[in-house]
Amino acid sequence: MERFAVKRGLQKKMGGSAGLAKIAAGYFEDVNADAEGKFTGSYGILLMVSGHFDDEGKLAVDVSQMKGADLNDLLESDGGREIAMESRKRWSTFLDEVTGYNAKQRSDKAKENAKKFSKAKGAIKIAQKTMQMSKNLTAEKETIVNSMIDEIQQMIDDGTPPSEGKVKKLNDMF
Repeated sequence: MERFAVKRGLQKKMGGSAGLAKIAAGYFEDVNADAEGKFTGSYGILLMVSGHFDDEGKLAVDVSQMKGADLNDLLESDGGREIAMESRKRWSTFLDEVTGYNAKQRSDKAKENAKKFSKAKGAIKIAQKTMQMSKNLTAEKETIVNSMIDEIQQMIDDGTPPSEGKVKKLNDMF
């Protein structure tokens, strides 16, 4: 499952997950939506595309693509390459419309989030190592630091990038 940032206000403007399913119908075939607005569909090499807006307002999508011999057979058939190119074009254009960001901007957002995760993981390691080496660490401070580590680790486990402020507070404890 991939998650993409969505421009502020765009989800509300398009009508949430129900609006997302309606937009998906313009790009994919056999689109079905459940009561919550989660959609599934397909097109060409995209055997299954499903998506919805998660609780954080991000676009959560899952995609299964044709692979191996099946993909090779399609590409070698008449019009197969055109179907494959059209599939990729529809996927990219769909993401552009529902996220409000183009491919470069989506890439930049993903890199930004990866950097936040990396900084948070580094801060946790440094805090743990510092606590091990510290000879004058009070029990109270150790409890506070462990609580902060647990909170940041939970955010990482949930796939939510920790804010720079939380990471800075942890770093500033020592």
